[in-house]
Amino acid sequence: MLLSLELFVMLVLANGAPVVTARVFGRRWSAPVDGGRLWRDGRPLLGNSKTWRGVVSGTLACGLFALIIGMGLLFGLVFGLLGLIGDMISSFIKRRAGLDSSARALGLDQIPEALLPMILAWYWLGLNGLVVAGVVVLFTISNIVLSPLLFRLGIRHQPH
Repeated sequence: MLLSLELFVMLVLANGAPVVTARVFGRRWSAPVDGGRLWRDGRPLLGNSKTWRGVVSGTLACGLFALIIGMGLLFGLVFGLLGLIGDMISSFIKRRAGLDSSARALGLDQIPEALLPMILAWYWLGLNGLVVAGVVVLFTISNIVLSPLLFRLGIRHQPH
């Protein structure tokens, strides 16, 4: 149970640290991961909200947390990076579907960023598949429920 909670916190850190650092640093160090490139369809590859600052902050937040709780720095760094890669996959799919970065896509906005790092945890930590599924479902539901509240509090720029 404690391990599930720790992994859930790591998912929140991977996805929350970029939001917090964006609020703290504003436009500084906000170079987009895709370099502003367009895909063959003329739409952004990922969009301006996926920044190198976010990748670094989310990855480091997970790495440091994992180090502190005894899971190891390397596990935490890879876990955080996979969460952010999952988020970028979601953004890529949303852009191909013609959705803006602010458009809500239930499941697509949550599952890839939780599932990729949890697959790593499954193999690295020898987790039961039910634990993996449970953490992914918990993250998805909490994200859907809490994101509008964080938006109203001014912590997030979009309500999801």
